[in-house]
Amino acid sequence: MLDADDVRRAVSMPAAVEAVREAFLDLAAGRFVVPQRLSFAGATTLVMTACHTPSSTTVVKTLNLVPGRAPMILGTLVWNTADGQVVADAVEVTTLRTGAVSGVATDLLAPAEAGSLALLGTGAQAADQVRAVAAVRRVTVFGRDLSRARALADRLSAEFPEVAMRVASSARDAVSDAEIVCCATSSRTPLFAVDDLPDRVHVNAIGSYLPSMRELPAELLATAACVVVDQVDAALEEAGEVIHAVGSGLLDRGQLIELGPALGTPPAVDGRTVFKSVGLAVQDWAVARLLGEAAGMRG
Repeated sequence: MLDADDVRRAVSMPAAVEAVREAFLDLAAGRFVVPQRLSFAGATTLVMTACHTPSSTTVVKTLNLVPGRAPMILGTLVWNTADGQVVADAVEVTTLRTGAVSGVATDLLAPAEAGSLALLGTGAQAADQVRAVAAVRRVTVFGRDLSRARALADRLSAEFPEVAMRVASSARDAVSDAEIVCCATSSRTPLFAVDDLPDRVHVNAIGSYLPSMRELPAELLATAACVVVDQVDAALEEAGEVIHAVGSGLLDRGQLIELGPALGTPPAVDGRTVFKSVGLAVQDWAVARLLGEAAGMRG
């Protein structure tokens, strides 16, 4: 079994971003079968699967989430091919592929010259959000626990010495002058008000994955130039902010744009843009394929 260090040695973030981009293009072209994620025991156990039909390769990932446990998340990923299997630490694959999809969406939707990033959240997903948005020159970190925010900023400073790091006193302070915002929290209430944002900004929200969770204000989804999701059906099933905005009549389902088609035909964007991801198994498949290739398997 490949542990977290093995995964990081085999797959760089730039490689993961390109692999995830290709996977979403394949998804849009109908080359994947992706069943809805299974959730058990109050969403403490999740099962995600996908089949890439041209290669007949499949991925199965299980995650177990128990708040208060250390580590909170445990999981295993299995990639199946005619040559054999790759078994890997699912938590590391998940953080890597979640960062990668934010990189794909940011490249598509953020202003080309954007150089400042506000990172809201200090958990396991946070650092990869910065790694995926590699071109920024300034990062502002905010977390409810300021000591954890400072510790994360110190870690990121060591990894990116050329990037200026700042710890914000509030979410409003963090986003007020950002050109890119990455939300990686499990918040059940919006992290900021729509008026806290600049007029031109791209927002990634990857933390919430239950209808009861909401990182973004509904007004942002209602007024954004475009709202891109990884998959419409998945977002309407699991993304609390999307469910709330559609249910309140502030956002029409038809306004939601899926990432795969948007990569093929980029939307004309200006002002505020949003990418909301609940995570799809095609992302896990993309990183697993790279792990398989590193092991000499075909995929």
